[in-house]
Amino acid sequence: MVTNRELPMLVIEEGQLAGHKWVLDKEAIVLGRDEDCDVVLPERLVSRRHAAIRRQDGGYLLEDLGSKNGTFLNGQAVTRPVALQDGDEIQVALCLRLIFVGAGATMPLTLERALPRRGIRIDRDSHRVWVGDYEIVPPLSSAQYHLLELLYDRAGTVCSREEVVHAVWPDALEEGISEQAIDALARRLRERLAEVDPDHTYIVTVRGHGFRLEVQGT
Repeated sequence: MVTNRELPMLVIEEGQLAGHKWVLDKEAIVLGRDEDCDVVLPERLVSRRHAAIRRQDGGYLLEDLGSKNGTFLNGQAVTRPVALQDGDEIQVALCLRLIFVGAGATMPLTLERALPRRGIRIDRDSHRVWVGDYEIVPPLSSAQYHLLELLYDRAGTVCSREEVVHAVWPDALEEGISEQAIDALARRLRERLAEVDPDHTYIVTVRGHGFRLEVQGT
């Protein structure tokens, strides 16, 4: 019986999925943004079906699938199928870096320990948001951003529902915004942050009071 240790794998070294790994247990593995791909890479620069890794003659070949922003192997553009070797670096659209770990090889400790650093950073001019080292893509909606900005400025303390209404919907009458709408907004923001760091709950609901942002590091 073949175990995962005896099969090659891909490990994402850089990008919002850093530390994730996939065992190459099929004849062909497709990488891309489309949810039907074997390795889903949710980056806007990645094509829907970007590249493939195929098993052939006991080895593995990397092939670009006509992507818009290219596939690179050890810094060289992939224009035809090329053989992979243990430790090769694959760049997808120059926004994600993956390492090919050959069959039976030991994964580098630096990759085994790779986890996103925690903490939130915002750019108030552009409304861009980073969790650890990775930007949230696609960007937060206007309402999600303004809720996060409020909680960010008051990190560690509770913001009331009334404060949320004034920050997110400044022109609306307070009684015109339902608690369900506020809860739905907080839930969706929590989900967006979890896309980058699924192991930490940043948005905490304090029942009967409001919401709090927890940003302590690992």
